[in-house]
Amino acid sequence: MTETVITSDKKKVVLGFDKRFVMIGERINPTGRKLLAAEMAAGDYSRVVSDALAQVEAGAQMLDVNAGIPLADEPKILAECIKLVQDTVDVPLSIDSSIVEALEAGLAVYKGKPLVNSVTGEEERLERVLPLVKKYGAAVVAISNDETGISEDPDVRYEVAKKIVERAADYGIPREDIVVDPLVMPVGAINDAGLKLMHLLRRLQGELKVNTTCGASNFSFGLPNRRGLNASFLPMMIGAGMTSAIMNPLHLEDIQAILGADVVMGHDPNCMSWIKKFREPQPEAAEGAAGAGRRERRRARG
Repeated sequence: MTETVITSDKKKVVLGFDKRFVMIGERINPTGRKLLAAEMAAGDYSRVVSDALAQVEAGAQMLDVNAGIPLADEPKILAECIKLVQDTVDVPLSIDSSIVEALEAGLAVYKGKPLVNSVTGEEERLERVLPLVKKYGAAVVAISNDETGISEDPDVRYEVAKKIVERAADYGIPREDIVVDPLVMPVGAINDAGLKLMHLLRRLQGELKVNTTCGASNFSFGLPNRRGLNASFLPMMIGAGMTSAIMNPLHLEDIQAILGADVVMGHDPNCMSWIKKFREPQPEAAEGAAGAGRRERRRARG
């Protein structure tokens, strides 16, 4: 079994076909979040800290950190965010940027073995990112597109992934350190996107033997009740072989779907993660919490 190990200076996360599904929190990303982008550009990282804490509290085993702000000093901001997030939470991180200089700035300050997000099959990107991955001993997300764009044919996307794995090997990067993003297409635009993705995931697991990730929310883009659709999508992809996703862990529907899929797949021994998340509090514990709340309210009134 292929196991991809990602670490912080305090914690290890393992991606694997027989492991619990790994939730990578997506919220430290200024794309589409104007207030967060303005704060980060001004050097105010208070929301970054609160987002990091909230996502880990909700169950994220890793966090993706992105600082892609137009006209801002992305390498500086990304490095500062990486350091601050690592000082705030103990989970490993995915360092996310399309700018190679920003990736290197983040890698230079990171404590542990991160996941680099990302490399594609484009020659220029391969030649610039893979040496960095090797230099810093990182793992890397391999996105299944190249100079020709994103193919709707899953077998073409498989060949791009295979190419990246082979090129990585030329740099001494083992397949265990390649996490393939097979590219989730919006089902509202491509009606058989889910079927094609399951076909591709089975090939990636069975033939290429690599772990996988995705931007989970892309599947429901443009459709109503996106949370409900994502909660259907995720467990089916887990059944097809997907081992992680970049997602919003604050959506309880997704958490329920993923933890339930772990139980069904036999990846949650004795259902302990499910029980820990959803077991009702014991009466004495609930009464203790209620009493503490009453005492706090009395003190506030006094």
